[in-house]
Amino acid sequence: MPPRSSPDAVGTRRRRFAPWTETVSRIGLALFFLFVFLVGVKSLETGIGALGEDLVDDVFASVSSPIAGLAAGILATVLVQSSSVTTATIVGLVGSGVLPVEAAVPIVMGANIGTTVTNTLASLGHVRQSAYFERAFAAATVHDYFNILAVIVLLPAEIIFGLISKIASWASSTFDGLLPAVEGSSPIKDAIKAPVGWLADLLEGMGSAGLAGPVLLVTGLALIFVALWQITHQMKTVMSGRIENAINSILSRGAGMGAIIAGLIMTVAVQSSSITTSIMVPLVAAGVLTLANAFPVTLGANLGTTVTALLASVAADSPDALTIALAHVVFNVLGILIFYPFPALRRIPLRLATRTATAAVKRRSMVLVYIVCLFILSPLVIILLA
Repeated sequence: MPPRSSPDAVGTRRRRFAPWTETVSRIGLALFFLFVFLVGVKSLETGIGALGEDLVDDVFASVSSPIAGLAAGILATVLVQSSSVTTATIVGLVGSGVLPVEAAVPIVMGANIGTTVTNTLASLGHVRQSAYFERAFAAATVHDYFNILAVIVLLPAEIIFGLISKIASWASSTFDGLLPAVEGSSPIKDAIKAPVGWLADLLEGMGSAGLAGPVLLVTGLALIFVALWQITHQMKTVMSGRIENAINSILSRGAGMGAIIAGLIMTVAVQSSSITTSIMVPLVAAGVLTLANAFPVTLGANLGTTVTALLASVAADSPDALTIALAHVVFNVLGILIFYPFPALRRIPLRLATRTATAAVKRRSMVLVYIVCLFILSPLVIILLA
């Protein structure tokens, strides 16, 4: 039997990543599905526009108040298990003129809370080992508490002063002024619009023009789901192993801005904040990372997931689509600036998560109550009573 330090053994240990040919092909597939995603957003926007005023009335009825919008964002994201799908849909609604930016901002905030259910559920894998579960549940719920605290501070500021929507509008107009003016359509937008136009023409040729709205809307949603799933799958495979290595390398030097940037880059790479934050759960559970070191990675993941809405705004014709995408960025940046730089404020979500985890270990039935009440029951009751 060869010794463990033999070249073969070492070579096996070093063969962590896929061959470069597979990596290139997977990145190519991810880029293709990025195009499919943009086509889906355009199809959704066109379908919504074709449905007319009845849809407008229905959407406004469901988000009749900012609190109802917040609840709708939470519930929608929990149901589809992806804040990216929710925010891309919101961009389509805003881009088609169905939903104004001011009404969409609370829904985006709700999507930020709703996406945390994934890593909370991931922590349940350690439920039978008290010490591991306590650390895992703390790592999961610190994400919940940060987003909830950010909403508690920023939603009133948005309702009273229009803080986030005004900053986003200013940023949108600033970016629009910096970009060179393009007369008519750009080649990228023409390429995105073409498949949607072909489908609409096909329906008209079949004598089903009246069904164009519903068909385009459903097609758009289906393309968004499939495209984001495939982008995440392909990039997760490409980044497998690299993510853990990057986390260990950066966090071994201490937390802080580097960890936030790491969380941001990893989330942009795999197009899923849930993957990044769920990786933190077992690492904290095993004691590899402390809760304090994992926290900034979570904040970076929050910021990284805003890229999906920014990409979706490329497919929309209305400048309001870019505004709501930037509102998502502004909300997360403000949340980080409020809580992270100041040790006293930074400790609030850490302490809340630690105490919740300690209580959950003592009474595990509380975990089910926590998940159902926060992510399902509370938003559902708010929507029904609104």
